Amino acid sequence: MLRGIDVSAYQSSSFGTDGLSFAFIKATEGRSYINPRLTAQTKHARDAGLVVGFYHFLWPGNLTAQAEYFVKHAPEKGGDLLAVDWETNGEGGHASNAEKDSFIRKVKALRPNNRVLLYCNRNFWLNVDRTSYAGDGLWIADYVTAGEPRIKAKWRFHQYTSDPHDKDVADFGSKAALKKWADDA
Repeated sequence: MLRGIDVSAYQSSSFGTDGLSFAFIKATEGRSYINPRLTAQTKHARDAGLVVGFYHFLWPGNLTAQAEYFVKHAPEKGGDLLAVDWETNGEGGHASNAEKDSFIRKVKALRPNNRVLLYCNRNFWLNVDRTSYAGDGLWIADYVTAGEPRIKAKWRFHQYTSDPHDKDVADFGSKAALKKWADDA
């Protein structure tokens, strides 16, 4: 299992990278938020030689506008990963299954040379999701033993803890295999 991290504005721009193969960085949310540390965190991850991914926190409504906003602000480089963060928002709601699916497809259409993933927690995958559509791969959050999320679906990334920060593993045999998969979008 490869080790990785996901970061947002809550984490330092110089997060620890020892032993890591990848990093996901929050880029945007809705149609108005951009992570103020996006540029610095991206440079830090690239300088460390990590496979880099970016994610967008999805809100209900205006899916095309959100997808365009995300790809406008997420750095564009072949081999980078893109993800939609589908979970309950600060107002207690969430995007529908159709909206989640539409967003993934729109981002894939706008960035056909990048893998586009679905990030959600185990509860959303088992109890909210009705389409099982995860684009190019599932990134599942389930705070259990690394690499052993309690789902039957094929997953690519597993967020297994948020203490002291979000830590992830990837289901690839090597960093080279992850890089090849990301590059072959």
